[in-house]
Amino acid sequence: QVQPVESGGGLVQAGGSLRLSCTASGGTFDYNAVGWFRQAPGKEREFVARISRTGGSARYADSVKGRFTISRDNAKNTVYLQMDALKPEDTAVYYCAAAWEFRTGIQEADFRSWGQGTQVTVSS
Repeated sequence: QVQPVESGGGLVQAGGSLRLSCTASGGTFDYNAVGWFRQAPGKEREFVARISRTGGSARYADSVKGRFTISRDNAKNTVYLQMDALKPEDTAVYYCAAAWEFRTGIQEADFRSWGQGTQVTVSS
């Protein structure tokens, strides 16, 4: 079973940028849509972005629309989350997840494999 592995988190000032990467360990993402979620301290995990299997379509949470861009390179078995114009409220642990085949939703139950997460901290 494919296991997502996230990288690229860190500390950045407000207004800055970071790019997160998610690679597939033990398999391939070729047959799966992939999503990014995040969990801030004291809050529930929330949807951030999702990209289709081919990369032809993407969905975003309203809170990140226009600032974050999800993309994928199937040749490298990697999904990216480019985060620009970061705000302190973007501070969270970011998780990558591979969707169940044929599921198109953005709920946690629509995703079957989860990474361990990478910390993103945005200072004001």
